[in-house]
Amino acid sequence: MPEGDTVYRTAQNLDRALHGARLTRCDVRVPAFATVDLTGQTVHEVVSRGKHLLMRVGTASIHSHLKMEGSWHLYRTGSAWRRPAFQARIVLETADWVAVGFELGLLEVVPIQAEADLLAYLGPDLLGPDWHAEEVVRRLESRPDQPIAVALADQGNLAGLGNVYVTELCFLRGLLPTRPVAEVTDVPGLVALARRLILANRDRTERITTGNARRGMQSWVYGRAGQPCRRCGGTVQRGLLGRSDLELRVTAWCPRCQT
Repeated sequence: MPEGDTVYRTAQNLDRALHGARLTRCDVRVPAFATVDLTGQTVHEVVSRGKHLLMRVGTASIHSHLKMEGSWHLYRTGSAWRRPAFQARIVLETADWVAVGFELGLLEVVPIQAEADLLAYLGPDLLGPDWHAEEVVRRLESRPDQPIAVALADQGNLAGLGNVYVTELCFLRGLLPTRPVAEVTDVPGLVALARRLILANRDRTERITTGNARRGMQSWVYGRAGQPCRRCGGTVQRGLLGRSDLELRVTAWCPRCQT
């Protein structure tokens, strides 16, 4: 599933192309909103909120979540699409651009004033103007028995982290993903590192957590199960961690470096 930095870049790209433009076509291909037609309305802005994308058009907000398969594409008007038309969930056209949302996991059109209620469950956004590190620490520490990897992935604690960042953060801080929050000695330091990592990557197409941009060297343990740990040479392990209302696949960890 795309993480907060990917959604942030998507919103930035869409906003650069559509900001201030008037829609010449609006085709919503989701049954519940198929009668919605925003043709003639102006695109005010496109923003991200954690892993959510909000496109404000007229008095409406087009709210989407990519989930596992979704993506937004931009094409010059009249250009061929790179994905088949049957996968399109929404098509928005201006004089210069066509924005197509393919296989979006969630798509709805709501009044702009409804956004706050829809996303009220989210914690502070790592890449947003509402970032508040102290509040994130408070939320994490309010559930001391929760495994740290589950806590970091919980969008109600902080918005924007997914499996890649959670896996890499746990390695960088030497934390076994199952370690309870209460046993993490420096929660503020962990939160600060999460913020630094995602800020460093928000404008990159290739996510890097090692500081090495060479192909195959960008991550410490994520996606490297069964391979030698870059730090100690031990074998990187892979497993599943979760709870009833939030399942997180902890892709990899080093049993020597993380305790």
